[in-house]
Amino acid sequence: MAAGLRGPALPNPAYISQYAEGDMSPLTLGHVSKTYFWTKTISTDNMKLQLPNRGVYTDPEHNLFIKEAEPTLDQIIDGSSLAEGEVTVAIKCSGICGSDVHFWKHGGIGPWVVNDAHILGHESAGLVVKVHPSVTTLAVGDRVAIEPHIVCKACEPCLTGRYNGCKNLQFRSSPPSHGLLRTYVNHPAIWCHTIGDLSYQKGALLEPLSVALTAVTRSGVRIGDPVLICGAGPIGLVVLQCCRAAGAYPTVISDVNPARLQFARQFVPAARTLQVRPEETDKEFAARVVQLMGGEDCEPVVALECTGVESSIAGAIQSVKFGGKVFVVGVGKDKLQFPFMRLSEREIDLQFQQRYVNMWPRAIRVMSSGAIDLDQMITHVYAFEDALKAFQTASDPSSGSIKVLIEGPQG
Repeated sequence: MAAGLRGPALPNPAYISQYAEGDMSPLTLGHVSKTYFWTKTISTDNMKLQLPNRGVYTDPEHNLFIKEAEPTLDQIIDGSSLAEGEVTVAIKCSGICGSDVHFWKHGGIGPWVVNDAHILGHESAGLVVKVHPSVTTLAVGDRVAIEPHIVCKACEPCLTGRYNGCKNLQFRSSPPSHGLLRTYVNHPAIWCHTIGDLSYQKGALLEPLSVALTAVTRSGVRIGDPVLICGAGPIGLVVLQCCRAAGAYPTVISDVNPARLQFARQFVPAARTLQVRPEETDKEFAARVVQLMGGEDCEPVVALECTGVESSIAGAIQSVKFGGKVFVVGVGKDKLQFPFMRLSEREIDLQFQQRYVNMWPRAIRVMSSGAIDLDQMITHVYAFEDALKAFQTASDPSSGSIKVLIEGPQG
């Protein structure tokens, strides 16, 4: 793992939590102070719960701050905040997704708009510290990764096993559903997956891995398939490693950022990289892809588009072979223009993805087996108290960050 950045070690006296003494105001980017609150330490089912619940928030004014979160420590200790089927998880590690940065910087994504103080984060792993009596599948002390869906289990998509299309779906960190970047969270037990001996850092990477595995599985990538991956951001890089594990060859990954492409070559040495030229047409881009693949006899069977950018999608459409497929992992705008004549005359399938469904157990298996190893992607690790610095790093292209993690509060 590349050397990460970490804040100074936090004090950890037996009966003091790492917060303030006297000043309850939230931490902000302009003024960050480290003070302490006295709190009680109570043993519940052999788990010591002593830290107040706090979260990392943004708001409509694009502020980023840390303040108290629900449920309160007292509610967690007495179990009064738990609904039927829920457990309380002490968050131990979380990843910052590009969507988190977007909610902070731009205030929304499509229909999901930040209208109030809103907790970020949906890539988290932690320790079960409280269990509702109705839950029989988990126990206090279980180490879990949190699948951030909350679904109704009653609509047609839920009843047919496609819960990612739930008509009443809540997705952690997409407003109005608060995210996971906090000390504790109550979450349905069925979406808390045990991770065995995997580290919490690896557990925090299971969410993007589930996205990538869904893309590779649903797109139908097979052993020996020539594959184009557009975008060498975190999702594109995980998709690249999943394609390698699936036996795709050759694989070409494209990006405008040469540093990202250099990392891609280190991450998957067999990958071929192509720097996007902003001035070139989609046909010129496609010609370079095919040349790098090895010529017209080796055109991409599948293009996995991981940027959501209109020009990149158009380039992918121009690149794939007759009868090929362009699989769009995520989109960034409500309306986009595509070269539909090219799609028609080449019988190209255009397919899309809505997060994932029934994929987390598979993600845990492939990570546990070592078939997928994402540790190199972790470039920066911050303490919870330095979460604001973590977001600054994740949002700064010059930082060289790939995946920024935030550790849970220590207590």
